[in-house]
Amino acid sequence: MQSTANASLADLWDRVFGTQAAPDEWLVIVTGVVALAVVVPHGVWRLARNAITIAHEGGHGLIALLTGRRLDGIRLHSDTSGLTVSRGKPTGIGMILTAAAGYTAPPLLGLGGAALLAADRITAFLWIATALLIAMLVMIRNAYGALTVIITGGAFLLVSWLTSSQVQAAFAYVVVWFLLLGGVRPAFELQSKRRRGGAGDSDADQLSRLTHVPAGMWLFLFHAVSLCSLIGGGRWLLGL
Repeated sequence: MQSTANASLADLWDRVFGTQAAPDEWLVIVTGVVALAVVVPHGVWRLARNAITIAHEGGHGLIALLTGRRLDGIRLHSDTSGLTVSRGKPTGIGMILTAAAGYTAPPLLGLGGAALLAADRITAFLWIATALLIAMLVMIRNAYGALTVIITGGAFLLVSWLTSSQVQAAFAYVVVWFLLLGGVRPAFELQSKRRRGGAGDSDADQLSRLTHVPAGMWLFLFHAVSLCSLIGGGRWLLGL
């Protein structure tokens, strides 16, 4: 009995963290085009941006916990905005890192995903993403946010358990391309809002008040992280 259980655990470990065959180059390119078609048109982006908001608010929450702050909850709204509430010192490095984590989280998650896919760890990427979504669900404090995270996590779980390796690869590559490409657009949207006099309480403005560094410099950081992640992650995905 014990040997059977050990064998089952070993099989599960190998299934999740073992390597899978790399997809054909055409599939990598097609999934990138699909992700681009989701990010660029305003109507499609308006819906898909919810996934970026999940990553954005999840980034705030994760760094809040890692820096010793108390995470009270996360709310996701139907207008694709979100709010993460944490307790702790209102100033200091923990608060600064927490505030900076939002806009940088989606592209950095995409970069990490690209590293896993480049190493042919497709199933591992899907399971890690599912685990992060389950952990985030515990901290969601509104119905729309819970529904959004459940649907997203359910998609990852179903694909990782019930589909072929080719379908898993296509799904994973679309997701990573989307995080990399979709991680670029929010910083430009924030820049546009600030130019029109809006978004006065944005992450960049909060960081400016915390550090006395101009908000434009923090916006530049968001641009740099997202564009560098896109370039680096894109090269890994394309095998360059």
